[in-house]
Amino acid sequence: MQALSRSITSAQNGPHRDLERRVRRHLAQPFQKPIADYNRAALAQALAARAAWNPQAPLILDAGCGVGWSTERLAGQYPDHFVLGVDQSLARLERSKPLPANAALLRADLVDFWRLLAEHGIRLARHYNLYPNPWPKIGHLARRWHGHAAFPAWRVLGGELECRSNWRIYIEEMALALGWLCGQPGGQPVAVEPWQTADPMTPFEKKYLASGHVLWRCRVDLG
Repeated sequence: MQALSRSITSAQNGPHRDLERRVRRHLAQPFQKPIADYNRAALAQALAARAAWNPQAPLILDAGCGVGWSTERLAGQYPDHFVLGVDQSLARLERSKPLPANAALLRADLVDFWRLLAEHGIRLARHYNLYPNPWPKIGHLARRWHGHAAFPAWRVLGGELECRSNWRIYIEEMALALGWLCGQPGGQPVAVEPWQTADPMTPFEKKYLASGHVLWRCRVDLG
């Protein structure tokens, strides 16, 4: 039997007070961290895989794909798209099942991979960020994707973006950050909504639902 998951606990009771300052600083200052060679090789591998199937296929990025459940699902849901599942963990990727021809899994650091896609002018049709590590401690804001210096690359990549989490505050912060990313002056133009499904897309989603967690998501079209 699968072990149940504990609910996320945090000293935060709402979006982080430094969120807007951090996001706007990252938007104003390009991220200069050098990109590792293995991530450049991963991008070349990804583009070769798409070219071998259909070089004109719209691209879907399944960021943090884990064992590839969601990558396989998206490939079936969008058979005319090419789906890239990217994860840092080789151990997770090695547990994946064979994928449809319009999908591929690869190991890469998303911090570099997002920036490489943007650097090469590659646009996404869809972008999924399903159940990322929430880093719930107050001091961990910079480790959450919307608080990371690589976050502005999402605006360049475009596409229809969806993020899901079992921590409402994470999605509230993500929605605010996406609003600023889109150039909204204030408020929360990106809606936060509860999410329920009888057909989980990832092992985490399955585990959280079995544990009785309320799931949350936000979506936005980045153009």
